[in-house]
Amino acid sequence: MLQLLHIENIAIIDEAEITFQPGFNALTGETGAGKSIVIDSLSAVLGQRASRDLIRTGADKAFVSATFDQVPADLPALREGNIETENGTLLLQREISADGKNICRVNGRPVTVSQLRQIGSGLLNIHGQHDGQQLLDEEQHGFYLDRFGHVESLLTPYITAYETMLAVQKKIQSMKMDEAEKARRVDTLRFQIEELERAKLKAGEEEELTERRNLLRNSEKFISAVEGADYYLSGDENHDGARGQLRQAQEAVSGAKALGDTFLQLFTRLEGAYSEVYDLADTVRDLKDGFDFSPAELDQLEGRLDQMYRLKKKYGPSVEDMLAYLDRCRSDLDAIEYADDTIARLEQEFATARKQALKCAAALSEARKKAARELESRILTELKQLDMGKIQFSIQITEKEMDASGMDQVRFLMSANLGEELKPIHKIASGGELARIMLAMKNVLSEQDQVGTMVFDEVDTGVSGRAAQKVAEKMARISRTKQVLCVTHLPQLAAMADTHFSVEKGESGGRTFTKVQCLNRGQRRMELARLTGGSHVSQTMLSGAEELLTEAENFKKAMK
Repeated sequence: MLQLLHIENIAIIDEAEITFQPGFNALTGETGAGKSIVIDSLSAVLGQRASRDLIRTGADKAFVSATFDQVPADLPALREGNIETENGTLLLQREISADGKNICRVNGRPVTVSQLRQIGSGLLNIHGQHDGQQLLDEEQHGFYLDRFGHVESLLTPYITAYETMLAVQKKIQSMKMDEAEKARRVDTLRFQIEELERAKLKAGEEEELTERRNLLRNSEKFISAVEGADYYLSGDENHDGARGQLRQAQEAVSGAKALGDTFLQLFTRLEGAYSEVYDLADTVRDLKDGFDFSPAELDQLEGRLDQMYRLKKKYGPSVEDMLAYLDRCRSDLDAIEYADDTIARLEQEFATARKQALKCAAALSEARKKAARELESRILTELKQLDMGKIQFSIQITEKEMDASGMDQVRFLMSANLGEELKPIHKIASGGELARIMLAMKNVLSEQDQVGTMVFDEVDTGVSGRAAQKVAEKMARISRTKQVLCVTHLPQLAAMADTHFSVEKGESGGRTFTKVQCLNRGQRRMELARLTGGSHVSQTMLSGAEELLTEAENFKKAMK
């Protein structure tokens, strides 16, 4: 249940704090006073889209917080976000900056706008004055029915089966081509395969060839380097190299090994140094003896690398990429040459997949038809309570071509007058009828969820007289199981409220501001008279307002 709504710098609201109560809460006020701003603020703190234009002129940021109590600890969005309530209380906060940044928190813990929206959807539902127009969109009818019937357990396997069927169908279509296109594709693949196979590419070959080419290109530097290293390590006929000199040093120390550990350690180190230099000298000698510069070899390497360069421009940036491309070409060629066999196999798979999708669709249809009969009954019961007892309402389910939603075309039909045939809602329903049908639909659907608060933003548009009284009574009944917040211009609805707020616009310091005031009984009577007669309130209007309040009180007492 929404307990407290705090607003700062939203549109013409400088600062406002509204303490809501259990039961039926009504908000009234002149057009443009700021009632919709209260709803916009509530939408913002629930994670809905909030434009920077909401920020009050001259302010750097706007802030909204909403406190909810009696929040179920097992709310799915809370479990997913590892957020705990505090004795069943949840504080949602959102700060909107002029630079477009949003800071959102739940019980002081930072969350994303998406997380805030998921949590908010489990706490409160807002039904706007244009929601009734959704009934004119027949694409929405199936959504309403599925939500009522809880068909998720059947819809999920159907979607899986349907997508599997589509995937197989796509493979079949991709393999089908006309003979001319097939011949062109085969010629291209064979040419590419032959060209790559002739090249006899090997993984890692390019790196080896490049290294060898660089060596041959710098043969003079190589020869100079290894000959110099060989001289200094091994020496020549006239001079000892490092290897010979280390041997002499080792022999010089050898005779003193018995004099103590110091000379023994020195001998051992010289022995190790000699062994390392000996190995280095052999390595350098092998490099020197093994190097064979051949201009013909360099030309051959240049030609091979040039061949690879030309192939890379056509088939991939590396030898490995070209080899992978060759494998794909071979696979594609096999697929085309054996396409008839593959298509025959895929068509069998498609038939199996389609059979499974049809089976799932049939189970889904059966569940929808069962849910439709129950929803029809529930809606008609609701409509009778809304002074639409003579209306006929039916849910028509016809077969359509299979798509992601199944094979059912769902349409809501109605007849507003006795003797008239049932027709699609969008063809005959008036604004007032749409509002009441949507109210009935929302009430039936809300009974199945955990949402504790329902907000109705001027859903009484197009409703008046006796119908308005019935809508008020319906709101009162809903408010006995859920908290109701209703923005209204109808005195019948406002009179039925348990708590009544007035939203007023004024001026101070050259600025427009909005204030929200909780009305006592005397103030409610004045507000109801204003709603009835406008700016000039007569004693007769006040008497009528008093009568409305009394009748509402009597109705609620009888309802208990």
